[in-house]
Amino acid sequence: MGGTSIWHWIVVGLIVVLLFGRGKISDMMGDVAKGIKAFKKGMSEDETPAKPVQPSEPVRTIDHQNGTTTTTVTTDHKVG
Repeated sequence: MGGTSIWHWIVVGLIVVLLFGRGKISDMMGDVAKGIKAFKKGMSEDETPAKPVQPSEPVRTIDHQNGTTTTTVTTDHKVG
């Protein structure tokens, strides 16, 4: 007899209820539901495109040519 019958599951269920109590099990299930909701909310927030970050200072590039250094300051401000 290798299979489990309904009576095995009933006995296991009763043992779990006796060990943890009904309130503890319902609290655990509520916590699991909250975790799933938080996970889904986090996944939906990741799908929204991120806003581009505007630099607080102009972009500066330093070019080195033939022993002399030239500094070029470029501003890249987009109005949007």
